[in-house]
Amino acid sequence: MIIGTAGHIDHGKTTLVRALTGVDTDRLPEEKRRGISIELGYAYLHAPDGVSLGFVDVPGHERLLHTMLAGATGIDHALLVVAADDGVMPQTREHLAVVALLGVREATVAITKIDRLDEATQATRLAQVQADIAALLAPTPLAHAPMLPVSATTGAGIEALRERLLDMARTERAREDGLAFRLAVDRSFTLSGVGTVVTGTVFSGSVRIGDELGVVPSGHAVRVRGIHAQNQKAESAHAGQRCALALAGVGKDEMHRGDWVCTPAIALATDRIDVLLTLWPDEAKPLRSGTTVHAHLGASDVMASVALLDRDALAPGDTAIAQLVLKDSVGAWHGDRGVLRDASATRTVAGVRVLDPFAPVRYRRTPERLRTLAAWSIDERAARVAAVLDNAPLGLDTARLARALSLANEAALPLPGDAVRIDATAIAPSHLNALEAQITARLSDFHRGAPDEVGPDARRLKRLAGPRTGDALWRHALDALVARGALVRSGTWLHLPDHAARLNEAEHKLAQKLLPRLADGGFDPPWVRDLAKDCAVSEPLVRQTLASLARRGEAFQVVKDLYYPLATVERLAAMARECLEAPEGLQAASFRDATGLGRKRAIQLLEFFDRVGLTRRVKDAHLLRPDTSLFEARP
Repeated sequence: MIIGTAGHIDHGKTTLVRALTGVDTDRLPEEKRRGISIELGYAYLHAPDGVSLGFVDVPGHERLLHTMLAGATGIDHALLVVAADDGVMPQTREHLAVVALLGVREATVAITKIDRLDEATQATRLAQVQADIAALLAPTPLAHAPMLPVSATTGAGIEALRERLLDMARTERAREDGLAFRLAVDRSFTLSGVGTVVTGTVFSGSVRIGDELGVVPSGHAVRVRGIHAQNQKAESAHAGQRCALALAGVGKDEMHRGDWVCTPAIALATDRIDVLLTLWPDEAKPLRSGTTVHAHLGASDVMASVALLDRDALAPGDTAIAQLVLKDSVGAWHGDRGVLRDASATRTVAGVRVLDPFAPVRYRRTPERLRTLAAWSIDERAARVAAVLDNAPLGLDTARLARALSLANEAALPLPGDAVRIDATAIAPSHLNALEAQITARLSDFHRGAPDEVGPDARRLKRLAGPRTGDALWRHALDALVARGALVRSGTWLHLPDHAARLNEAEHKLAQKLLPRLADGGFDPPWVRDLAKDCAVSEPLVRQTLASLARRGEAFQVVKDLYYPLATVERLAAMARECLEAPEGLQAASFRDATGLGRKRAIQLLEFFDRVGLTRRVKDAHLLRPDTSLFEARP
């Protein structure tokens, strides 16, 4: 258990910690000279029964609240220090706001310096201070925190306070299982003979000497050379402990307050996160979308812009879904809590709980996205994952989902029993069925619009039916449709079963005459009228036969009444690919010169390649579509 001290400006809380533990948490000469805490201080209390308690002594001065926040995140219990002679101070109120907004649900109030009270008025003054504190705590989750009068000078009440805190440490907080190791770095330094050392609170998981870890957001890979947990040398450390790690593979100057050290599998750095944002009830006016704030996440402090996703303004005390657009990348995982301060860093305005660290840039305010974020808000992990999956029509990347949830591995993901696993993607059966229905519907539309074409290739069909679908999921859906006979592959092309052309006897005989003539025509094959005259048949019959050949993928209509056989189209496609490698790229002029055709015919062929999905036009150039396999030469 970690105890965070949150007190007022003078040295009373540091003196109190020293009385409890025997450790002076003020290390800097400036701290001793001025009598205030400037940097984070640390002390530990080890009970005879083995219970260990860690104190993070945070600065009380309002100008040092950013340092206080670096030490306050991750604590289990807050020790709120109020001097009996001064009573509740402004910074006490802000520290309480920080603790409440960070989700701390347990606290103890120490009313210090009772020795300074006049004996005649002590009872009255204590009653007044207790009433003020009770009123301060009443609207917060810490309303029932016990208040203990103490004196660090005389020792009065110190033992009772010590036992209260140790009893709280003995009541271990329940923690989620399956979580990977994460430590928020609040200090880094170098020790002779040891190397780089970082300290912080272990948020989740455990670590052992020799473990390989990652540093976020820098991406450095490090190895644990040594561990001190609760200020004692150890072989391992676990969630809830104050921890110091000696790291190999990184220099002191490469580690900073606000970094995370974590299991490599969950390492992520983000500059855009979706959160549940609660505006502090004492704020004087609503929070508006677009407001600039200081975002304190883990031990980091980064400027951010708030984008409210379901409204334009948030009233004091209310909660809404929002997106934080961060100036710099930070580590953040689902469930992490943070605090927002105003742009001038003079007051705490809101608290946040991270929902999705992989927040999108586009479609962030759509009803579908808001439903997904509502699913992310569910507390219980299995129900949360099931709800997020139900709101993911394109499926979920299971590795990314496990990383966002800071799970040690994908096996810890509580996917529903009926979820379909496809490589690294999981999808609900209803969404898979909907995707397959969309494929057949769009293919049917394609056939109606281009009855003379056999069908699109897989990549072109994806652009039509599922442009945002992952490749593995797309291939699975196509394979499933083909296996059921709902879809047919003819070479590179896909079509519905009833679209395949079957030549009747007359068409079959005519095709035997047409195909050689088209092939003999090279890059300038005969038109329908010429073929009809040459074969002594009607033009309608030639058109009917060529359309059937087109649906079989044996010929292709470039413009009305002009067909090219497959082999010729493959040769022309090969020339187009060669032109793409030239400095000027694939343009009408370069393709004309390569084929020896006129400019008009070259343009017609390039427009055909654009239409069937081999290329796409960008201004005057034609670019090869990625991953297309259309018209590649056959062995």
